[in-house]
Amino acid sequence: MASLPPLGSLFEAATPPISRLKLESRLGLLEAPDLHTLEQIANLIAWSSQPLERTDAAFIDEAHRFLASNRNPTLRSLVTHRLDMRTIVAALRRRRRGEAQPPSGEVWGFGEWVGLIERNWNAPTFKLEAIFPWVRQAHDLLEKDDLIGFEKLQFSVVWAMLNRIGAGHSFDLEALIIYLARWSLVSRWSCYKGDAAVARFRELVDAGLGSHKELFSGASQ
Repeated sequence: MASLPPLGSLFEAATPPISRLKLESRLGLLEAPDLHTLEQIANLIAWSSQPLERTDAAFIDEAHRFLASNRNPTLRSLVTHRLDMRTIVAALRRRRRGEAQPPSGEVWGFGEWVGLIERNWNAPTFKLEAIFPWVRQAHDLLEKDDLIGFEKLQFSVVWAMLNRIGAGHSFDLEALIIYLARWSLVSRWSCYKGDAAVARFRELVDAGLGSHKELFSGASQ
């Protein structure tokens, strides 16, 4: 960690301070168990690397297996927060598409808030605003059709979460994984193309893509 450059602010960097190639070369120095843990987490939170053939149900099973086998509270918190957020965004997307009722007879979300979301499907924030204050703003941005603002909000929420759970970690595996997650956000935002992201969001909302893509896909996160 000591050799990795500071990332700076999320929305200000023109490019990440270290290239992907150099970053990946540093990861080659990890011990095998740490590399395995890193790969497990990447498979759960790096949406761009999700195999298209994997269903939401299979993905959620994998998440539960990871949480059952890994007792590290920081890494568990990282995965849980990211998947909770992904579930809420999936619900917002479905509702925006006009689904008047929560999904029935299918696995569509992860975690302890799925039931609350389903019971409060027609409430603007699914009654989650006390737990996830950003949901109110996300709802309002979608109501205004501000999809770029919606994307930026998601980046901001994830960035803040990473900063929060990374507190107290400086030179351990947790610090490295959080650094990589933050690097990914900086990299993606630095090459962010708002029009393309909006088009991608509209495709997901309007085209009625398969359930696999409900939870995994998205222009951000």
